[in-house]
Amino acid sequence: MLHAVIMAGGAGTRFWPASRADMPKQLLALVGKQTMIRQTVDRLGDLVTPAQTLIVTNQRLIPALREQLPELPETSLVGEPCKRDTAPCIGLAALLVAKQDPDAIMAVLPADHVIRNASRFQDSIRQAVTLIKKTPDQIVTFGIRPNYPAEIFGYIQRGSRIDIHDEAAPTFVVKRFREKPDHATATEYVNSGDYLWNSGIFIWKAKTILTALKERQPEMLAHLEKIGAAWGTPEQQEVFDREFTAIKGISIDYAVMEHAKNVAVIEAPYDWDDLGSWQSISRLAGSDRFDNTIVGKHVGINTTGTIVRTDDKHLVVTIGMKDCLVVHTPDATLVANKNDEEAVREVVKLLEAKGWKEYL
Repeated sequence: MLHAVIMAGGAGTRFWPASRADMPKQLLALVGKQTMIRQTVDRLGDLVTPAQTLIVTNQRLIPALREQLPELPETSLVGEPCKRDTAPCIGLAALLVAKQDPDAIMAVLPADHVIRNASRFQDSIRQAVTLIKKTPDQIVTFGIRPNYPAEIFGYIQRGSRIDIHDEAAPTFVVKRFREKPDHATATEYVNSGDYLWNSGIFIWKAKTILTALKERQPEMLAHLEKIGAAWGTPEQQEVFDREFTAIKGISIDYAVMEHAKNVAVIEAPYDWDDLGSWQSISRLAGSDRFDNTIVGKHVGINTTGTIVRTDDKHLVVTIGMKDCLVVHTPDATLVANKNDEEAVREVVKLLEAKGWKEYL
């Protein structure tokens, strides 16, 4: 049976001041009218039931997620006591899913992706499931055909094609995973035609990923197994807090994917974007004839190449601004050169140093 695991943690830094520690981007409606997490769950359609959906997040976000996803049972929301990256998150999810369904297939999805054409997305998930049923120890990921030499995404080098009957999209053997490259290397990847962006979406059997973690991360798995054994008992939270905190954080890419042998990549037949920065809003929401991306009430004079986000109750006026980023919220406003937005993380650190927790 297919189960969906949605990773919905987050520190709320990249999209500050709209996102905060208690309201990170997946809980915001940054693209479209629905929040990112709502879109992620809805996109699954009838692939899974609410009981077959598991959200792994931060403990402090559980109340907000319950409010946004009222159809999910209480057991579908798991709040980590601390941040330990994606491998422990996925390992814990695999243990909990396998406890419910020993032969489960897991679709692992980040909560903050923008994917358009839900029916094609669902078809590609079904294709991955078909491949895994044929080859049970197969790991399947999804690659995105690059349309520019992005330095912000990891890449997948594809190998020979895998023939699948009635496939929704081309499927290939994975030769190698590549880390985020510099511009020259990214250009080589794109020009070669042999590389795809790594979407960070995975399909596998729960027991397949647990076997991989036992081989590559035995100490981590030992902590997770103690949590799994206590799950559903009166000691659940105490054991969860103690054992999860003791884990050394590591991403699933470093822990498993870079070493895995039996990996296939499906070239995604849907539009995809990793909503990683304010500039990605321009790619997704589009721009006007002056190359401005406007969300909310705005008047601009001699304003070009600028991103403005406000709401319909607060007017933002820009005069003589070029390549700027303006984000208004009720208690904080960001004005920056849009090409310097990586410094937003430094702003968050400065606010922490000043003790201005009300802005975090």
